Amino acid sequence: MDGTRDMTMQDFVPSAETARDFRDALGRFATGVTVITAQDQTGKAVGITANSFASVSLDPALVLWSPAKTSNRYDVFMQAHHYAVHVLAADQEALCMGFVKDGHAFDNVDYSLNDKGVAVLNGCLARFECTQEAVHDAGDHSIIVGRVTRAAIGQGEPLLFSAGKFGRFAGA
Repeated sequence: MDGTRDMTMQDFVPSAETARDFRDALGRFATGVTVITAQDQTGKAVGITANSFASVSLDPALVLWSPAKTSNRYDVFMQAHHYAVHVLAADQEALCMGFVKDGHAFDNVDYSLNDKGVAVLNGCLARFECTQEAVHDAGDHSIIVGRVTRAAIGQGEPLLFSAGKFGRFAGA
């Protein structure tokens, strides 16, 4: 080839039979990676890794994320009135994977509690402390909209996720 991209595409109708194809198509969209933290009903810190984070509005300051209903941490986050979204930096893949495997993966993690008792992770690329504004049913997920009450900006490059793999921006 002459350096141009192959323009052929596989068309399909999303269904139970094409679920893998649909998931693969969604994976073509590179996203950032976040860890969401909240308190469970006993007051214990809980975290979950999510790449379904998006900005919604600047005024008022609103963001959203979408937990899977099949997650064993789903009920905690649906009931959490306060939570924090942490945008992970390129060197925080281990932190990401810790919360994929265990909602209580706070050992060896630099964090403190905010004034609402939510664990806020230090050293992230950005952090958004939120109050739950709205919840919407969305198939096998729910959409949680949060009003950002406090934000923080760190330094570095983002941890990216695409096609089931982590990555980084390449230098120009």
